Amino acid sequence: MFNQSFSRRHALKSLACGFGYLALADLAHAQANPLAARAGHHRARAKRVIFIFMQGGPSQVDSFDYKPRLAREDGRMMSFDDARTFARTRSVVEHRVMKNLWRFRQYGASGKWVSDLFPHIGRHVDDLCFLQGMHTEGIAHGPATLFMHTGSINLVRPSVGAWTLYGLGAENQNLPGFITICPSMGNGGPRNWSNAFLPSAFQGTPIGRAGIPAAEARIRNLTNSARTVEEQRGQLDLLRALNAEQARGRAGDSELDAVIGSFDVAFRMQTRAPEILDLTRETPETLRLYGIGQQPTDNFGRQCLMARRLAEAGVRYIQINYGDNTDNPAWDQHSNLPKHADHALATDKPVAGLLADLKRRGLLEDTLVWWGGEFGRTPYAERNGTGRDHNPGGFTQFLAGGGIKPGIVHGATDDYGHHAVADKVHMHDLHATILHQLGLDHTRLTYRYDGRNFRLTDVAGRVVEEIIS
Repeated sequence: MFNQSFSRRHALKSLACGFGYLALADLAHAQANPLAARAGHHRARAKRVIFIFMQGGPSQVDSFDYKPRLAREDGRMMSFDDARTFARTRSVVEHRVMKNLWRFRQYGASGKWVSDLFPHIGRHVDDLCFLQGMHTEGIAHGPATLFMHTGSINLVRPSVGAWTLYGLGAENQNLPGFITICPSMGNGGPRNWSNAFLPSAFQGTPIGRAGIPAAEARIRNLTNSARTVEEQRGQLDLLRALNAEQARGRAGDSELDAVIGSFDVAFRMQTRAPEILDLTRETPETLRLYGIGQQPTDNFGRQCLMARRLAEAGVRYIQINYGDNTDNPAWDQHSNLPKHADHALATDKPVAGLLADLKRRGLLEDTLVWWGGEFGRTPYAERNGTGRDHNPGGFTQFLAGGGIKPGIVHGATDDYGHHAVADKVHMHDLHATILHQLGLDHTRLTYRYDGRNFRLTDVAGRVVEEIIS
């Protein structure tokens, strides 16, 4: 607790620090600031990433990967080479082919087939690059979600955002460089935005959490109405003096350095962050574009608009999360596939609004937008019922902006949409490509820990040159 009778002058004298020492400490801190912006390994095409996470695994064959054969063979019993079924039964099991539940239409000059689940995103297909040969590791939500976020299915590893900050630093020193909006506490929870063994300065900052309305998503304790800015500045000066003395005997302690640095960032955030998180500053037209003030788009629309404002303010890595904290997350329709329509209604217009808003503001050129779930879903009905099972072997994600070729489809699954068969892109490849667009070589972005060098892509991954403009 700050004691006003204990003056700053007395504190500085008794600590033998003095203003000269504080000035020197400030200079050293600036020179050693791990979040200072720095150049990558090569010319970057993107300055920042907005990752739109669709928790639970949307069905590719009901959204962006049109497979007419499913309708022709609807109801047919046949065997599928399926890792998840084999893991359960240790045998080959026949499943019932299940048709697409929504009509597909062609959009844009590219003629891309998109289902009626996503008519708003469909109008933006000429700005998108669809990766239809995606495949990944992990057949359950927890491992696959961790792999998508960290490149590992079971070990504690830094997240993509943490690696990005480690490689490039922050664009804006008045805000966190890595923010996750309304993340889920399940299927990895904080590990999905963790710095793991990287220095603590590179961890993500959550705003809100799944299950809480986005309108209530805040950075806690951001303002202090009990004291003036001058009084708070005095508190911070005293705290920095104490911390400087503590740090002198613990040189190289990255956790202590990160805590000390966080106080300075927190103080600067008081004047910058409230303005950025205040969506009432936007025009009524912009709010309508994201579906804010309408149902069922209001909640996710607020997340998407917040992401645009954070990107505009220079936040390096922003994650938007559509999910919840239940055991069966969002898009996980094992027995009720029509529920996909509810999730699409909630997210389609906000995502399209984000794409349109970034483009008209000139931000899409240097912002890489990444949309997708941890895996896809099977072309057959699970247990011959009314839903689809997990499918890590072939699914769709899309990218936009940041030097990625627009209006193309890269890769393909088989005629049933089950396995990636052409121009396959592994999750390690996607990670390598995202880092490449940010100006980072995934093979050189390493950190030595516990006797070996680690990287996001482990010992795999290649940059997908074919999708780079």
